[in-house]
Amino acid sequence: MSDFIVNGQKVHVNQNQKLIHYLRDTLHLTSVKNGCGEGACGTCMILVDGKATKSCILNTDRLEGKHIITVEGLTDREKSVYAYAFAEAGAVQCGFCTPGMVISAKGLIDQNAAPTEEQIRHALRNNICRCTGYTKIVTAVTLAANILRENMPIPETAFTGRVGENMHRVDAVGKTLGEAEYVDDLYVDQMLYGSSVRSAHPRAIVKHIYTEKAKAMAGVKAVITAKELPGATKVGHIKKDWDVLIAEGDTTRYMGDAIVLIAAETKEILEAAKKAIDIQYEVLKPLTCPADAMKEDAPLIHEGGNILSIEHLVRGNADEKIKHAEHVVTNRYSTPFTEHAFLEPETALAVPDRDGMIIYCADQGIYQTRKECAEALGLKASQVRVVSKMVGGGFGGKEDMSVQHHAAILAYITKQPVKVSLSRKESLIVHPKRHAMEMEFTTACDAEGNLTAMKATIISDTGAYASLGGPVLQRACTHAAGPYNYQDIDILGKAVYTNNPPGGAFRGFGVTQSCFAIECNLNQLAEQAGLSPWEFRYKNAIRPGQILPNGQIADDYTAFTETLEAVKEIYDKHPKAGIACAMKNSGLGVGIPDTGRCRLIIKDGKINTHTSAACIGQGLATVMTQMICQVLGVAPCDIIHCDPDTTVAPNSGNTTASRQTVFTGEATKIAANQLKEALETKTLQELEGEEYYGEYTCVTDPMGSDKPYPYSHVTYGYATHVVVLDDEGKLSKVYAAHDVGTPINPNAIEGQIQGGVVMSLGYALTEDYPLIESVPQGKFGTLGLLKANQVPDIQPIIVGKTHDGLAHGAKGIGEICSIPTAPAVAQAYYRYDGLFRRSLPLDNTPYSKKSIKK
Repeated sequence: MSDFIVNGQKVHVNQNQKLIHYLRDTLHLTSVKNGCGEGACGTCMILVDGKATKSCILNTDRLEGKHIITVEGLTDREKSVYAYAFAEAGAVQCGFCTPGMVISAKGLIDQNAAPTEEQIRHALRNNICRCTGYTKIVTAVTLAANILRENMPIPETAFTGRVGENMHRVDAVGKTLGEAEYVDDLYVDQMLYGSSVRSAHPRAIVKHIYTEKAKAMAGVKAVITAKELPGATKVGHIKKDWDVLIAEGDTTRYMGDAIVLIAAETKEILEAAKKAIDIQYEVLKPLTCPADAMKEDAPLIHEGGNILSIEHLVRGNADEKIKHAEHVVTNRYSTPFTEHAFLEPETALAVPDRDGMIIYCADQGIYQTRKECAEALGLKASQVRVVSKMVGGGFGGKEDMSVQHHAAILAYITKQPVKVSLSRKESLIVHPKRHAMEMEFTTACDAEGNLTAMKATIISDTGAYASLGGPVLQRACTHAAGPYNYQDIDILGKAVYTNNPPGGAFRGFGVTQSCFAIECNLNQLAEQAGLSPWEFRYKNAIRPGQILPNGQIADDYTAFTETLEAVKEIYDKHPKAGIACAMKNSGLGVGIPDTGRCRLIIKDGKINTHTSAACIGQGLATVMTQMICQVLGVAPCDIIHCDPDTTVAPNSGNTTASRQTVFTGEATKIAANQLKEALETKTLQELEGEEYYGEYTCVTDPMGSDKPYPYSHVTYGYATHVVVLDDEGKLSKVYAAHDVGTPINPNAIEGQIQGGVVMSLGYALTEDYPLIESVPQGKFGTLGLLKANQVPDIQPIIVGKTHDGLAHGAKGIGEICSIPTAPAVAQAYYRYDGLFRRSLPLDNTPYSKKSIKK
């Protein structure tokens, strides 16, 4: 029992509880985000007597007489200043961390009106951001401090919204002030809380499930095992191999397997009911790596065998070219599982609706969610409506079903709304990771340093379930030769089931792994050929009209050499700098149907945009707004971006493969041109209720096409990164040059690049997802995520050939910005100490930590 002040109002709390739960569930102060519940992420930051503090570590009984301030309690002046500063700086992406950043900034500025950059970074050290790379957040805090200190008026902003303008993100203000709705911010009448009891072992036979004690508990509304499931027992994005629940008598495949679903009236009752479930197992030895899973006598994880997929790409005669090459390099490389660490844990709210279901989610594709949830419910897709709220980061980790189908099943059986949220501990165990890969690469060149051939074997640990393991392996293989001008390749890839957490989509989609291998090989080839790493790459760089290793002809808008030219002087003058390059497709490509769709509806004199395409922090709503403004010449305030909703938004596919800016962007442009014709004779007010529909499909050639020059993808982005170390071997600066075609919003592109670079600096140096006998060992705070005071200055360099073609000439940026960083870091350390490192995270660096033995 305690009394304290929250945002100027005295409150009385009868029962001791975590402060975060009181602020969110009782006071509904949604700026206080529950990112980890472990005191590690900073999304729940508040001020306690002026000091920035994480509310998830405080108990209410210890707050007697204290003054609590959340973002809702800022003055109107402060709200205006922080909203403007964060929008102007481009400091907002997914937005889930932003209110916590504002609180830490206020705590600093209230004590120090003119903080230095170093002081700002220190103040933000307890706030994790996975999207922005921190640089623009530091800029925003500096700007806010200046405005507040000088008592400056908020500058007037008037944007044309045209392509190329640094227009503020359309959702920046709402996200900054904690007003933007995420799923866990939703509360509805009669809402129950749901969760699952998961396996205690990565591989074990479930002998008996005892649920009687849980069922008898007051406030428990449903206890469900596999035999009570209303629909399909397996789901899956592509391959339906993922168990909704593990049945009695079946064998678990990883620690994240759900066995029992429970719905209860309160979170406390729910947790007590989960503890009351008794499951008896016969524990089996897990298959912890692909090598063991591929043995002839290995037990089968799935009936069809332990090989999920095989890719074999052959063009020309690599063996013959390698045999006669002047220089040949062969190395084995190893890359680890990596956790996405998006700031918003998975949450879904399912609400019964007549004979169907409404599901509020935060994932990367509402139509995929509708399809799989309808199957799990045994309903028609038309009976399920899916609405996406704000998505607090994804990076590929929210493509698969995690909580959506479980919430829907519980709501279907209880006939009440049910919210299911993963704790951070559950999230780390459950959702798919970046695939661990073991690779052997052989690369050859002639005496002059011209690449002639490469041969590779890639073994991918796809974990317990398929997820996106097949396509990820495919992309790792199709990009394994790099963005260079040679055609003789032989690449064999295998994705193998194990009892580890599933491998799935992750920013870079397999190319981060194979790029690390090929780029490191090139450095040794350059040495043998007597060329600098820059010279070697420039000599072999693909140019317009030349043929990529996959046979596709590079189009006229290819600007790979321009990215190299942009960093040449920088690389040449820094003896401790590393360089690496990459290419990444936009769109699914390789013959897979790929369509972007957009519907514009005129309502109350405004243009309402509807698409299913998920905005996971990349700023799609702003991109679409600028696409429309470019065509129509209207102001951004005339456009309203609506939540993705299957009842009105056309299916634009998942947010994946760096496709939405190109595909949904082009669809938006098409719809806008239709509206433009109508506006030649009528005003927006006169077009009330009218709809304009745009659709764009790209037809590509499938894998194995017999065409001499197959058209694999609609376009490619190219990049060159340079990483500079200081004399102590610490990160000093990163230069990231990117071919983006036409930059739609340069400030947003810079933010994407900086965020992608920091993510892969972690991949290179500090991040890991350690397992012991297939059991995850990490917590959010031990993943090795880089903090604001640990990252170097990152200088984005935007290049490309601006044109008004497809999607106004834009290329995807979301994935490629994270691909070449790790090999650039590896080469920097090679030049620093002469050690050629072949595995990630790199060992024997100032960032190395004692890793848990796998």
